[in-house]
Amino acid sequence: MSGMGESGFDGFMDTYRRTGLVFESGEGAQLTAVDGRSYLDFASGIGVSSLGHGHPRLAAALGAQAARLIHVSNYYNTPVAMAAARELCAATGFDAVFFGNSGAEANEGGIKLARKHGSSKSPDRTTIVTLVNSFHGRTLAALTATGQEKFHKHFGPFPAGFAYVPADDLAALDAAIDGKTAGLIIEPIQGEGGVYPLSVAYMKRAETLCRERGALLICDEVQCGMGRTGAVLASTAAGIRPDVVLVAKGLGGGVPIGAVLARGEAATVLGKGDHGSTFGGNPLATAAARVVLSELAREGFLESVARVGELIMDGIRSWKHPLVREVRGRGLMIGAVITAKPDRVKELCAEEGLLVLTAGDDVIRLLPPLILTESQAMKGLGFLKKALDRAFAES
Repeated sequence: MSGMGESGFDGFMDTYRRTGLVFESGEGAQLTAVDGRSYLDFASGIGVSSLGHGHPRLAAALGAQAARLIHVSNYYNTPVAMAAARELCAATGFDAVFFGNSGAEANEGGIKLARKHGSSKSPDRTTIVTLVNSFHGRTLAALTATGQEKFHKHFGPFPAGFAYVPADDLAALDAAIDGKTAGLIIEPIQGEGGVYPLSVAYMKRAETLCRERGALLICDEVQCGMGRTGAVLASTAAGIRPDVVLVAKGLGGGVPIGAVLARGEAATVLGKGDHGSTFGGNPLATAAARVVLSELAREGFLESVARVGELIMDGIRSWKHPLVREVRGRGLMIGAVITAKPDRVKELCAEEGLLVLTAGDDVIRLLPPLILTESQAMKGLGFLKKALDRAFAES
């Protein structure tokens, strides 16, 4: 494929199914490879580059902060981290935040918080319940929380104290949340599991059960949070109030940052020495988060995310394409369930000039930058249609 480097050996461990594309620059929703070819980016670094590439305000803020201060230890504080904490809590309605580096680290923090909260009530209240087809990260506890066996192969033995229930199964959830449950972790929209939105009724029942039975409700919004669905948080848009929300990915617009948000009693669980992160909340990352938060608050920004997302989903549905069985999602978190091999369609999309992702076993996943315009959405739809037509011709 075009854009490949000159050497077949790049020095990395062979952990990624790389496509061969090598990118050197980007602007807005476009990426440019080393051979000069431009691609429309409907992947945004797996939902990370929320403001696209080369965003002027983000670039300026990072440059200014790097010239001033990049890192101090968390034995000290910085004005930019303090401001980011205040602004993130204000934007989400939570009382306290712990900053880390990634979604996996946010999940690890949420698990520790729930375990301390639960064990302080009863010594055997330590179980973390998650959903089948969930994805919570690659570190060992987050991997154990992930309800997909294909990610577990080779990496056992796993930490004890995790249980899994099918998504949207109210009876199974009722049976699973008991006196030994420290916390329930749900993704309002399962991303890696196939862009599967949980029903509002299920999420509200989960909240009720956790309240009644003393467990913490934790929403993993690493992928669906920070404006991705057309709301700052998908859980808030669904009308639920989790005790803890985990965010990362789009929060830094491309700079590594994750966060554990907590409210009420959960906000006071972790004390001095209970948790930490060497790089978490550093000035560079929190400067980036402040720009993202200010853009999300800009008039009409989130409404545009919702509108452009509907345009894309309606466009795909209107084709009635023989390879497309279903389109689901919210905002600019979209999954097209197809009968062709997703990896082949992804490859054909790249040949047409469009970068997409896959999810689950049968889904093409679209996570464009949140700044995507309607005209860019239509252009991307054209590329996707051509790729699907080519895949159908091959079948």
